[in-house]
Amino acid sequence: MERFTISLDEKLAMEFDRLIRERGYDNRSEAVRDILREKLETSRLDHEEAPDCIAALSYIYNHHERDLAERLTAAQHDHHDLTVATMHAHLDHDNCMETVILRGPTKDVREFAHAMMAERGVRHGALNLIPADLNAGRKHQHGHHHGPDHPYHVHSRPKS
Repeated sequence: MERFTISLDEKLAMEFDRLIRERGYDNRSEAVRDILREKLETSRLDHEEAPDCIAALSYIYNHHERDLAERLTAAQHDHHDLTVATMHAHLDHDNCMETVILRGPTKDVREFAHAMMAERGVRHGALNLIPADLNAGRKHQHGHHHGPDHPYHVHSRPKS
């Protein structure tokens, strides 16, 4: 592990200490590591240096909107290669929230998510992308076997 020292003015240090207490960190080092990981992941995504990702797409929609629930479900089926799982929650009489877990090429995940959020009747959509190595663990590289019907499966690992 490498060590480095940074200097902060007193006000910034106090604000940082307040933030790490609010978020439950035990020390400044843990907080700085998480902040650096977040910024590196964002930079990789912004510069398209993350070919693959795992993601959470969340959106709220009015379930009375004509055929919207069916269109959303059909889109997920049409992109079954990206869609891992969906959680559906009823918020009130009119509104539902869905969170869709996605995995695949970052460009494809981003395009699919934007298309879902652009559906008429979908509101308050948000996409959280995390760079990932989707090739880790293919073809039993970890020494475990899943039977003849499952020669390989995908292990998704965050990049940092």
